[in-house]
Amino acid sequence: MFVQRFSATRRGARLARRLATHHLDLWHLPYGGTASDTVALVVAELAANAALHGRVPGRDFELRLGYDRSAGVVRVEVSDTHPGRPGLCGTAAPGPADAEGGRGLLVVAAVAARWGVDDRQGPGKTVWAECAVPVPGDPRQACPVRA
Repeated sequence: MFVQRFSATRRGARLARRLATHHLDLWHLPYGGTASDTVALVVAELAANAALHGRVPGRDFELRLGYDRSAGVVRVEVSDTHPGRPGLCGTAAPGPADAEGGRGLLVVAAVAARWGVDDRQGPGKTVWAECAVPVPGDPRQACPVRA
């Protein structure tokens, strides 16, 4: 388990992604591998959302990573103190095709096995995603697959 708080800024979001890939490497999910890249993308999107949309002045966001090696799952949780909940895929009208943002959770939904939003103790919410990663020693899993 890896847990760290970050400032709700672009710099904090970037640092969250960098520390996540470092920790994945310690868990033998090497930097630049498919599993590491997938989890890094999810962390980047969720941390950016926390910094841009979930920001409450003077409050941080928290990143929590958990790795269940036997199940081949990395769970990413990003908690912030903003009360607003992100729209689930398909519930909000899509923005213009040339918009610079608004697709982060669609990206998360595309690469994660599952994702969702939970209430947290205290103000705010936790957005989480589970990413499938290779199970060590399983020759059938050369790369992560969506469940």
